[in-house]
Amino acid sequence: MHIYACDYAEPVTTLQVRPRPAVGGGSGLRRSLLATALDLPEVRWAAVALVLFALGGLTELVGAPAMVWWVLYLVCYATGGWEPALAGVRALRERTLDVDVLMIVAAVAAAAIGQVLDGALLIVIFASSGALEAFVTRRTADSVGALLELTPDRATRVGADDHGGWAETVIDVADLVVGDLVLVRPGERIGADGVVVDGVSEVDQATITGEPLPVTKQAGAEVYAGTVNGTGSLTVRVGAAAEESVVARIVALVEKASETKARTQLFIEQVEQRYSLVVVAATLLIVAIPLLAGAAFQPSLLRAMTFMIVASPCAVVLATMPPLLAAIANAGRHGVLIKSAVALENLRVLDVVAFDKTGTLTHGAPVVLDVVAVADLSTEEVLAAAAAAEQHSEHPVARAVVAAARARELTVTAVSAFRATPGRGVTAMMAGRAVWVGSPALLDDAAIVETAAVTAQVAAVEESGDTAVVVVIDRCPVGVIVVTDRLRDAAQPTVARLRGVAATTVLLTGDHPTAARQIGHRVGIDQALGGLLPEDKAEAIAAQQNAGRRVMLVGDGINDAPAMATADVAVAMGRGGSDLAVETADVILVRDDITAVPTMINLACRAHRVVKANIAFAACVIVGLVAWDFVGHLPLPLGVAGHEGSTVVVGLNGLRLLRRSVWRSAERV
Repeated sequence: MHIYACDYAEPVTTLQVRPRPAVGGGSGLRRSLLATALDLPEVRWAAVALVLFALGGLTELVGAPAMVWWVLYLVCYATGGWEPALAGVRALRERTLDVDVLMIVAAVAAAAIGQVLDGALLIVIFASSGALEAFVTRRTADSVGALLELTPDRATRVGADDHGGWAETVIDVADLVVGDLVLVRPGERIGADGVVVDGVSEVDQATITGEPLPVTKQAGAEVYAGTVNGTGSLTVRVGAAAEESVVARIVALVEKASETKARTQLFIEQVEQRYSLVVVAATLLIVAIPLLAGAAFQPSLLRAMTFMIVASPCAVVLATMPPLLAAIANAGRHGVLIKSAVALENLRVLDVVAFDKTGTLTHGAPVVLDVVAVADLSTEEVLAAAAAAEQHSEHPVARAVVAAARARELTVTAVSAFRATPGRGVTAMMAGRAVWVGSPALLDDAAIVETAAVTAQVAAVEESGDTAVVVVIDRCPVGVIVVTDRLRDAAQPTVARLRGVAATTVLLTGDHPTAARQIGHRVGIDQALGGLLPEDKAEAIAAQQNAGRRVMLVGDGINDAPAMATADVAVAMGRGGSDLAVETADVILVRDDITAVPTMINLACRAHRVVKANIAFAACVIVGLVAWDFVGHLPLPLGVAGHEGSTVVVGLNGLRLLRRSVWRSAERV
């Protein structure tokens, strides 16, 4: 006969907590950026064109025979210009004009009147732009494909055999059909979406929902393909075919959103067709009208070529790109990788900034926030006893408890008879006493002495959105450990700064709605939505866009990828972010510093102001030179000098954004 008494006069004997060795991990080897780039023909052709352009410029500079550098420039034309030329031909077949056509015509015209360097520069600019676009597209496609690797290739199907027994068959996941029963052993990835019919375990489904802690799964609970089973065994009834799983839907959503995402185009892209039409029509008129009036062909052609040079898009392109590229380079020096000029442009017109919770506003790992003792033990003794029982567990909460004990330099008793029970916690014998550490479900055990103080404390913790861990010794509750996903120190100041650049802030998380509301309240976010699956996040973003708002999403997980692909601007955490989130994003916070979010928005606004000033200046020069060419006779050397001079001026003006003081100024806004 055992008598359990709540008497803790005897102090807890101790053993120094030993550091747990770090466990490495990762998603496996990824293809290098260089290997990916060299696989792309656009990158290879652009690289060859750039090398030829550099060689041509070098040979011209050192005084080599004109034939040498002319040949190099012309080969640069061919290698860098054949693809835009082909695109231009296709556009003409569709009875449209775009900047590709104008670029090729302008480059050829430049060569025709001896300005082959200008034409080659134009070719290199456009070839490099196409190569960058192809590279970003390939990297995103590779990451989307890698997402499917989350789901295992094989699964263990179980069912009755011909003799009335229970048989196991290992089959391809693709061969599973709705209604099959699948056995998922400890540590395995779940092969299909379905419902648990037998067993109890804790499943890490952070890749799907973003929840920081494993979730207890038992009969009737829904599970997702690609999530990781814990220490228990589960029998799952398949509820969806492989191509209809949540992981597959994430892939489909990312691909669809990437293809249909309505990006704000740069100024030159918005007007390129009209501009091209005007320039081509004007060039033809400059040739035709004098000829009809009886003028000689050669002077008319020379005037038309001069017009084509001074009206070419080179000046406008360079008026736009240097400030944007300088701002991108400046951001890169401060740990912010902005993938494209389009992304930088989009940053300045945001109405809503949405955040993921776990790993974005929080650190994404549980920590002990508080320890509450409800018996005669001190909080240190409660934590030491819990750490002793948890030291052999690999559960994230166990690691947090042990880490807290180590941080406080506590010592704990050596234990024996350790046992983990999925969904409940762990038990162990410590100095002849039985210690239970686990979820509040422990209090439902009839053998546990009921304590109103513990019940009330658990209710208060859960109401706050944190996790309550109950500690029981010899069947008597002795305390509650409060575990939370710690907020980043910069979360609240960042949200406060964003109020000046965006009308609304939103929290989108797969975590429990109560936790979402509490985090949102603590940080100062306007609206908090919890319990969201990946497609729910994407729908929430789309709903904001349908209301006419431009949306940025800041996230880090695979479950954020569909919403990131849908958002007008997607920002990923660089250190803790998944590969898919990083590749889907338009902006990467390399140092996971969310204070950079409002700063880069301010920087984008500054860059746009410089772009507008540059375009105004370049347009005035072009209009002036064109007017001169129309009403008088613009000498070709003067036209080239004016065109190139305006290009140099706007380029230098844009490069001012490289200064470090520009970033510091954006931080203060």
